Amino acid sequence: MSHTHYSALVITELFAPTKGGTAVWFDQVYRHLGGRSVHILTAATAGDAAVDAEHPNSIHRVNLQRVAWLRPESLAIYLRLLWSGFKIAWRHRPRQYHAGRVLPEGLIALVLARLFGQPCLIYAHGEEITTWRTPIKSWLMRWTYRHCDMVIANSRFTAERLVELGVDPQRIRLIHPGVMIEDFTPRGDAQVSTLRDQLLQQGETLLMLSVGRLSRRKGFDTMIKVTGRLRKQGINVHYAIAGIGEDQDYLQKLVDDQQLCPAVSLLGAVEAEQLPLLYQACDLFVMPNREVNGDVEGFGMVYLEAAACGKTSVSGTSGGVVSAVLHEQTGLNCDGDSVDAVYDGVYRLLMDERFRSQLADSAQQRAHTEFSWEAVASKTAAIFGGTDPAFSQSPNTERS
Repeated sequence: MSHTHYSALVITELFAPTKGGTAVWFDQVYRHLGGRSVHILTAATAGDAAVDAEHPNSIHRVNLQRVAWLRPESLAIYLRLLWSGFKIAWRHRPRQYHAGRVLPEGLIALVLARLFGQPCLIYAHGEEITTWRTPIKSWLMRWTYRHCDMVIANSRFTAERLVELGVDPQRIRLIHPGVMIEDFTPRGDAQVSTLRDQLLQQGETLLMLSVGRLSRRKGFDTMIKVTGRLRKQGINVHYAIAGIGEDQDYLQKLVDDQQLCPAVSLLGAVEAEQLPLLYQACDLFVMPNREVNGDVEGFGMVYLEAAACGKTSVSGTSGGVVSAVLHEQTGLNCDGDSVDAVYDGVYRLLMDERFRSQLADSAQQRAHTEFSWEAVASKTAAIFGGTDPAFSQSPNTERS
């Protein structure tokens, strides 16, 4: 799908080659929807030259490092984005302004959009709404969301939080992120069997997998406890966690305290090409997320990656994950604050292979039909292309 008639300035700190779901989302959507008339203003980062050389959009890089002696430290980021965005806008006169998140990108996009008399669209992810607590930042976030012309929410949870902030529901559109279907497709080759054999220890027959940043909200600690209980019940299960993060030492200590080494593997950082193999090697994907001090999972693209590989999932119930994992249809939603609830869900799926396979088939079909980047781009095209009446080529100046 290519719609080279789109003319837009997209301001996003997160973009390829940066890792992570949000960076992939913007790379894929604008790759599918736009040509050189779509200008991406993003952060300079290692390896960006190779990405920019082959990308169909026009990529503009700027140093977005904070300056320690400035107050606030982020002031330099705002000024650099504003100046760089103004130069691009003055030269190319884009017809739309898009922002990868509300601050700092959304505020800058809104200023430029109003300055040049064009509409402004901002993406909302959920976590920023529940975790940004400082008075000035919270006020700026609410003001920017309320005054832009449209907000794309990544989940129903995020859309509900936007309404609570005072955003007009008529200006909110629900579009879930997607998954690279061609990369996450079951292959059943020897590499998968070899990887599974490497992870499973002697006597182990079932493999559970988690993928994500090692942060408390993901529920990896809960799964370590669940693994201990399962093994005490005589279920020969192995639990592998792929990722890095601030909870590395905490999780390793928990494994040691529970005497679960080597039944639990902390795999560390995993290369992108290895991830599909990991998903395909496991029997069950698990990430029983929970809310921790307002920190929530906005959606959860890893559940879709697992689904595309033909695996069902056990998720939590907080945040937007219930949009990624449909309870009793593509997986199970369990209370991530309860070890007992997570144990019951995991036990049920491990012991009932037929039910597990049924959910996995439904999850895979849903991932391939609803969450390919082509499908996501098609939904997004209705907004960018001007067929959505709430986002025309002219801004709603009543909110300015």
